[in-house]
Amino acid sequence: KELKKLAREGYWASSRALRAQVYHQLIQQVPCRLVTPDALVYRDVASRLFGKLSVSSHPLPEFLEGCSMPTYCLNLEGVTALKKILICVGNMFPDITYSPILPSLVALLLHYSEDEAQCFENISRLIASNTPHTSYIDQSFLAHQASCMTFGDLANKHCPAAHKLIANTSENVFEVYSEWLSWLFLDLPFNYAIRVFDVYLLEGQKVLYRIALALLKQYRLSVTSVEQEGTDVKADLQAFVQNIAEHVTVDKLLEKAFGIRLFSRKEIWLLQMANRKALKQRGITMVQSRQSFHLAVDMQNFSSSIVTAQEMRIIWSWIPERFSLYPPLLLFSTSEDGCSLQRFYTCCEGYEPTVLLIKTTEGEVCGAFLSSDWSERKKSGATSCFFGTGECFVFTV
Repeated sequence: KELKKLAREGYWASSRALRAQVYHQLIQQVPCRLVTPDALVYRDVASRLFGKLSVSSHPLPEFLEGCSMPTYCLNLEGVTALKKILICVGNMFPDITYSPILPSLVALLLHYSEDEAQCFENISRLIASNTPHTSYIDQSFLAHQASCMTFGDLANKHCPAAHKLIANTSENVFEVYSEWLSWLFLDLPFNYAIRVFDVYLLEGQKVLYRIALALLKQYRLSVTSVEQEGTDVKADLQAFVQNIAEHVTVDKLLEKAFGIRLFSRKEIWLLQMANRKALKQRGITMVQSRQSFHLAVDMQNFSSSIVTAQEMRIIWSWIPERFSLYPPLLLFSTSEDGCSLQRFYTCCEGYEPTVLLIKTTEGEVCGAFLSSDWSERKKSGATSCFFGTGECFVFTV
């Protein structure tokens, strides 16, 4: 607890030597796989790889294809060291297939490492971490996409105003949220990113969700809905994060982040696993490179007498990300199936989850998202007074 407090308050931010010492000690305590390459292995592999040929003659690992390479103020020598470490990581960890966050983490660690070998050893320990219910670095496209979907779920729950703004102005909400890690380790200025790194090393990926949510809340405070007409939200958010110093200090940002009442580490991990499972069902695998898919409702072919396509897109953005991967299927409609409640149950039982849309005689629209099958109501013998999970919700449009 004391360490967490020191990290959150930036206790070792004033001394480079202290921060370097803390980083090394924290990472050495991360439980990791039995055979994890260390500094000695790096020296051996590096001399074998770069003994005769220059770094530039070696391509960067495939897992960095299409990824940005932030250098965080490193000089030419530092950039060369960064590339060498990444090439050695690719050599020693052939199971990594996609990891856009890795160059940023190595670049930040290099500033506080004795040499390349120590930096390599520390990043290797984070990659090979086997701490229960926590992870430091996503290492496949599947894991990366699942964490982006998990962030979307959390943003919907914890930043409803920002979420509504994005859903209103963006064709694909998921595309905006898929940049969440880039806000932290690409767009944030160095003095903010390194403070994020302080708490991340101590507390794992969960704190990254917190800080990205705090950025999203702050972004919503800085804009009005009127300004957003016709704006490219993705680019606007990126510009906002790059100029964050004009809006909030790093201390205030972290204070706001840790003020959010987030799920436990285990609950977030379970949400990530559920999102992974849904992605696997859609054919996203561990070993493939990037593959695009859409979470949006097909607006061209959507028609309803209750809501407009735009309203449906907003409703679709509220439901958990893993379910919004699938196009909606109409199960029951009073205009076609009549107004019998029994017929409604018959048509809807056997399907989960479902979205219920209701239009009153006054023209008001409301509804509910049900994560469980309607037949659940009969499970406990007599009809249950309630059923479902914590993901169920009611709404008005």
